[in-house]
Amino acid sequence: MADRAHVEPYPHQLAGHCGSGAMRDLLDWAQLHYDDVPLGEGMVFGLSGALGFSYLRAPGLGSPFYLVGRGPELTTQLCARLGIRVEVRATDDPAEGWSWVRDELDAGRPLLCWADMRELPYLNVRMRMSRHDIVVIGYDDPAHTVTVVDNDRSDPQTITHADLARARSSTSFPMPTRHTCYPMRFPDQLPPLQATAAEACAAAANAMLDQNGGPAVTAGADVETVHGSGLAGVQIFVDDLQRWPDAFDDATLDQALRTLAVFIEKAGTGGSLFRRLQAEFLTDLTRGLGATASPAADAYTAISEQWSRIATTALADDPPRIRLGTIRSLAESLPGLETLGVRRLREAAEALG
Repeated sequence: MADRAHVEPYPHQLAGHCGSGAMRDLLDWAQLHYDDVPLGEGMVFGLSGALGFSYLRAPGLGSPFYLVGRGPELTTQLCARLGIRVEVRATDDPAEGWSWVRDELDAGRPLLCWADMRELPYLNVRMRMSRHDIVVIGYDDPAHTVTVVDNDRSDPQTITHADLARARSSTSFPMPTRHTCYPMRFPDQLPPLQATAAEACAAAANAMLDQNGGPAVTAGADVETVHGSGLAGVQIFVDDLQRWPDAFDDATLDQALRTLAVFIEKAGTGGSLFRRLQAEFLTDLTRGLGATASPAADAYTAISEQWSRIATTALADDPPRIRLGTIRSLAESLPGLETLGVRRLREAAEALG
């Protein structure tokens, strides 16, 4: 058995979203490209059809609320759409989890893994996120190290076996990591872009129309839970902003506003709660395939700009209640903008299909 292995060369670029950046790099490594458009981070995100929306305010989250702009199955959705055979493996046995990494690297293949970002020493973050995607590209047993690629760092990072084991065995939010990994086998070529993009646009629209987020508000004896998904969730989020002054004291409200900015722009979203990546995807389609996706690109550009205005306001120097008042005004347009975006996505899917 080898005591070291390294996949090289391995192409890598910085990315705004860990999953989209990792899959872009893996597709580049597999030498899979489209002639019509660059297969960048936005295109990868858009082809997954993983656009979504979920809002949750509840006790015990570790933050005032949770906000995410995509669905949970980006990797498997993208692989299915692009003809990549993928197996999702998870285990509570560290030895078995490590054997999966080692077997792929020994065969010369990089491996996409989940890791809790707080346990990755090169990130220096306090926030826990157990579903952060990294790609493991090497190991060196004598040195007790592994080499990983992360969207947030321009160069491969060397960490210890123990660091990786802790990151892959996290039980923190949003779910236990369980040494989850995604061994992939890539096709010789990608499916036709136009039909694939049509499917992706339809999938994203359908995800936003899925409104199974439950009731907007449920209340127990002492706690209140607010949650929603899809277009209904956008409206629930906007409505819940009216409750924030009662739900949070001034110090917690300031924290909530800063958390809002992080969830929109900084928490691996690619910017504007993944709306910027969706706009990039649609803009690239327009350039490569003609004007069929142009109205959808314009719609998601406007949506992303409005989410970014909200994030900027959340970090302003004004007192928190003043900032919240401005954010409420800005957010009033979100349900209409998001609804128009879904309509334009459905139109693009029909035109491309």
